[in-house]
Amino acid sequence: MAAILGKKLGMTQVFREDGSVVPVTVIEAGPCKVTAVRDSERDGYQAVQLAFGEVKQGKLSKAEEGHLKKASAAPMRHLVEFRDEDLGAEEGPKVGDDVTVEGFAAGQKVKVAGISIGKGFQGGIKRHNFSRGPVSHGSHNIRQPGSIGASAFPGRVFKGQRMPGQMGNKRTTQRGLEVAEVDAERNLLLLKGSVPGSRNAVVEVRSDG
Repeated sequence: MAAILGKKLGMTQVFREDGSVVPVTVIEAGPCKVTAVRDSERDGYQAVQLAFGEVKQGKLSKAEEGHLKKASAAPMRHLVEFRDEDLGAEEGPKVGDDVTVEGFAAGQKVKVAGISIGKGFQGGIKRHNFSRGPVSHGSHNIRQPGSIGASAFPGRVFKGQRMPGQMGNKRTTQRGLEVAEVDAERNLLLLKGSVPGSRNAVVEVRSDG
């Protein structure tokens, strides 16, 4: 499994040799430090914990700094565990190892998880793609949600009814993305298409399949 933490820098486009244009998202991925390795016998599951986002000394608690110091890592803001069934092998990562973009290759399929852009309180048309009502003279149902339940039976509103509310600002995973380019010198991953999250947001990149 290839996995890494990174920061979404934004979108641009690259030109291939055949002249085609590919829209890509640029991610500054790593280098990440392996700060813990979970074992199924000791912890009940297998995972690797990566640290990303170096900060100044004193910005973290003493417990957090002590945990990172055991892995010879500088103070880092973000810690994420990546679960994998094959991490019990002898060639698996060890505490203190560095994870870079060199673990990925152009053409590889990946999935990216992040917090989607928050859009605030939105109505049913924007949030759930509902159709609007008629806008002719006398209409009172242009963008209103309309009826949300029956009368006598069941006499209540079912849970999970699609209604206006908070839109975005949720963890989202985009699957099936393709690695367009890997720039190991500048720690950059160029992924074809868009990924969740706003600019400078922290995202998780994993191999897909």
